[in-house]
Amino acid sequence: MNYRRCGKSGLLLSEIALGFWHNFGDGSDPDVCRSIVECAFDNGVTYFDLANNYGPEPGSAERNFGRILKDSLSSHRDEIVVATKAGHLMWPGPYGEWGSRKSLMASIDQSLERMGLDYVDIFYSHRPDPDTPLEETMQALVDIVRQGKALYVGISKYPPQMAAAAYAYLKEQHVPCLVYQGKYNMMLRSQEDEIIPQAAANGVGYVAFSPLNQGLLTDRYLNGIPEGSRMTHSQFLTSASLTPEYFGMMEELRRQALEQGCTIAQLALRWILRRPEVSSVIVGASSAEQLRQNLKAVER
Repeated sequence: MNYRRCGKSGLLLSEIALGFWHNFGDGSDPDVCRSIVECAFDNGVTYFDLANNYGPEPGSAERNFGRILKDSLSSHRDEIVVATKAGHLMWPGPYGEWGSRKSLMASIDQSLERMGLDYVDIFYSHRPDPDTPLEETMQALVDIVRQGKALYVGISKYPPQMAAAAYAYLKEQHVPCLVYQGKYNMMLRSQEDEIIPQAAANGVGYVAFSPLNQGLLTDRYLNGIPEGSRMTHSQFLTSASLTPEYFGMMEELRRQALEQGCTIAQLALRWILRRPEVSSVIVGASSAEQLRQNLKAVER
């Protein structure tokens, strides 16, 4: 594994991070979940990316990760970067989502309790709140750091103007933004125009999520929709994505991957890591073997 400095901070992140958006909620096989996390750490992955609403059910991914951490990796806590987020719908009622101080303060306490931790390394505002003043959301992040509940803070999915204001506010409070997390892959490149250069100019690291576009940038759907694949049950991924243009692009990517002696997924991950502004790339996994294959992307 290789490690990259996150922006202008002192923190190094593993080039590949393990994400818990899918496959770690209730209903997942506990032994498979454990094998994936242990495989990640054994291969140098030190950054584990969660959110309070990851599941299903919301909160279950944090709770299951906490059990694995306690049973398998508790003696390695100081070698691990644990990140979580709040902002998407977590519980019913007016305070279970978005970016109010009340919501964020409750969310960090709940996340720490579920994971059995005294602090997280990174706490993100998971999405911008159009109705809460930005200063309120950012001040909550500042106070969470000052209370010792997080070491660093970040933002995710903020548009450029709001991101600029967030960077400025946090800098003034001497709790600078560590990292911006956004969706970035070969098929979705809008982050290249403003977000990535803006983060770099402010000394903020960039972390990419959905680097394989939920499996579209693999060979999984080249021959149709496999039984049990994400496309058979996910609201975020449908057969409408399988267009003639998509298959044409994938044929070209398969040719390039063969020339480089790698898989399409490895090629897609290397493509993101080619950018020095990128601190880490978050991958999901449904098995330890799938994760091992994707981790080979850092070899070249």
